[in-house]
Amino acid sequence: MKNTFKTLALVSSLIIGSVSQAYAKEELLDRVAAIVNGGVVLESEVTDLFNSIKLQAQKNNQDLPSDSALRTQVMDKLINDSLITQLGERMGVQVSDAQLDQTIANMAKENNLTLSQFRDSIIADGLEYEKYRESIRTELISGEVRRNSVRRRIFTSPQEVENLLAVMKEQTNNDIEYHLGHILIEFPTDPTQEDMTKAKTRADKVIELLNGGSDFNKIAIASSGDANALKGGDLGWKNINEMPTLFSELIDGKEKDTIVGPIRTGLGFSIVKVLDIRGRQVVEVEEVKASHILIEPTIILSDDKAKSILQGLLDKLEAGEAEFAELAKEYSDGPTAVKGGDLGWADPTTYDSAFKDALASMKVGEYHKPFRSSFGWHIIQLNDRRMVDATSQMNENRAYQILYNRKFGIESARWIKETRDEAYIEIFEQEASND
Repeated sequence: MKNTFKTLALVSSLIIGSVSQAYAKEELLDRVAAIVNGGVVLESEVTDLFNSIKLQAQKNNQDLPSDSALRTQVMDKLINDSLITQLGERMGVQVSDAQLDQTIANMAKENNLTLSQFRDSIIADGLEYEKYRESIRTELISGEVRRNSVRRRIFTSPQEVENLLAVMKEQTNNDIEYHLGHILIEFPTDPTQEDMTKAKTRADKVIELLNGGSDFNKIAIASSGDANALKGGDLGWKNINEMPTLFSELIDGKEKDTIVGPIRTGLGFSIVKVLDIRGRQVVEVEEVKASHILIEPTIILSDDKAKSILQGLLDKLEAGEAEFAELAKEYSDGPTAVKGGDLGWADPTTYDSAFKDALASMKVGEYHKPFRSSFGWHIIQLNDRRMVDATSQMNENRAYQILYNRKFGIESARWIKETRDEAYIEIFEQEASND
């Protein structure tokens, strides 16, 4: 089977060029860099991402590891993307052109650019805009699949929430944030004692290099098995409560440039650096209060039929012939049906991307026409919007979200590792170019 896969892949990567009267000339336009279950990673994809990272690094005056180490990380990312995209196809996760356009428009707005200016900036960075656009679609699908797959693995008990609330009330350092970098020296699957000893030796060597002044970003890209490796291991800004417990106990009170580790976890040895420290920023976030009616397609109930049912309900609402809550109780699938579809107050970024984008386009009091998310078909009623101070929001929802975020990173890493272990992956060596 393995040889058959390889033969098919190599044959399919040859594309016949122009044919003259006398000779048929073969021209290699692309080749398969890796087989990932039923999909492939093309050499052109590897080259595009590789060059994109190098261009960005050059633009930001950022050091990178050797081309070989960078290529390995690029290949790992593209293999993960392929696995997750294939899962997304099986789960029915889709990002429409309209959703994609809205996301890119939001990105442009965040950068204080018009859509045209944003497009020009992408091209100026040496990237093909259509390829960049499709890469955003892949990231959106990957994010949705990851959230849906990891969410069910996370359980937070009421006691954990109560314990965190008590700690937050007592803390005097809750207004300090740490900008963290992370390097993970991974264990292989089912590691032996020898594997763990080798990983510890590598981790000690990394710490020795860092203490000797080596660039953290460069070493993270070259050595880290963490999902943030291609970002130089950047974990962003976090206060003590938002960090994994193992990190927070060692980071609390440390100064800028402190390096801690190796910290042994179930995945390997972690090395963390305090890149910077600041007073906690006052952050206002928008919350929305919305209600929805969800219809989940089945083998019997098609997508078109689900959409048609919701359109009929929407027609009744707009004609004033029914109340949203009553229709939700009668027709909606999912746990909110008994509450008349009421979702309560929530940060819209925590919702499915299609749901979040739909809310972003609505005015208070409006209904949204039927649309598809990864959960099924929806109509929404937007009841209200408000701005809240997320930095001082020490309630159960905030505590729960902190605990969820702590666990999400760890479970996400375990999930993708398990997914890779169960997959058929074959990587082909890069061929030397012939002039």
